[in-house]
Amino acid sequence: MIEEILGLGFRSIELGHGLRATQFEGVLEARKKHRFEISSVHNFLPSPVEVLADNPDCYEFTSHRPSDRERAVRLTRGSIDWAARLEAPFVVIHCGRIRSLNLTGHLREMVEGGKSPGREYGAAKLNAVRKREGVAEVYLQRVLECLTDIVDYAGSKGVRVGIENREYYEAVPTERELVTFLRRLDSANAGYWHDFGHAQIKHNLGLLDHRQWLETAAPLALGCHVHDAKWPFRDHSPPFSGEIDFPSLLPLFPKSCVMVFELSPRVPVEDLREAADRWTRYFSQ
Repeated sequence: MIEEILGLGFRSIELGHGLRATQFEGVLEARKKHRFEISSVHNFLPSPVEVLADNPDCYEFTSHRPSDRERAVRLTRGSIDWAARLEAPFVVIHCGRIRSLNLTGHLREMVEGGKSPGREYGAAKLNAVRKREGVAEVYLQRVLECLTDIVDYAGSKGVRVGIENREYYEAVPTERELVTFLRRLDSANAGYWHDFGHAQIKHNLGLLDHRQWLETAAPLALGCHVHDAKWPFRDHSPPFSGEIDFPSLLPLFPKSCVMVFELSPRVPVEDLREAADRWTRYFSQ
């Protein structure tokens, strides 16, 4: 796997949440042999032994079960340990969702049915916002309690935590909540991790304006997951193949911001090479 990625011209790799503990010796051997950098690791790494399928949301900081929240914290500390051992500066995390709500699915169905924009869709979106914000604080507080321990531990290991935006409106925190959330967390060891495709899906749902959001959030970003999106909700496509205007958005980010291609495994190799070449021509200066 690693040799295939390096063979495409990449010299830095994010280790994803699907890796098993049994694969780590191979990762360490490949790194010793090829001397590639690890840009980041994605929680949970390695994948929990009791979870049979790749699922980064198997344990959530928003869970109503204290045991699940405690398990999520322990697994995240393990990801931080691996990041430190592998000299990766960042751990990317999902904070969880408000599972009692089912808002995004209905909005997506309306968009796919051609009801956006329109009065009916506007009313449905407003109703979703009211439901979400009416219950948000208890979930935000759960996440903050978990992350307070995590970001302190990360700092002790020389690692920073990137909080990824998600495509679901039920996710915690929303973009509307993020800046205040980071202020409440009050840690130099935490920041924002921007996922371009997820933000574009929210844009297509009318829940944010992608560019306006980045004018606020990009200065807070530690890194990004780079993939394009095609109307309305098909993401993880190669950059420059969809709707996202990368040339106008990239200048909003700090030059130190890490950019990680996160593409569907169905993307043909030739399309990946072309996207990487175009990316280098645009942004390598």
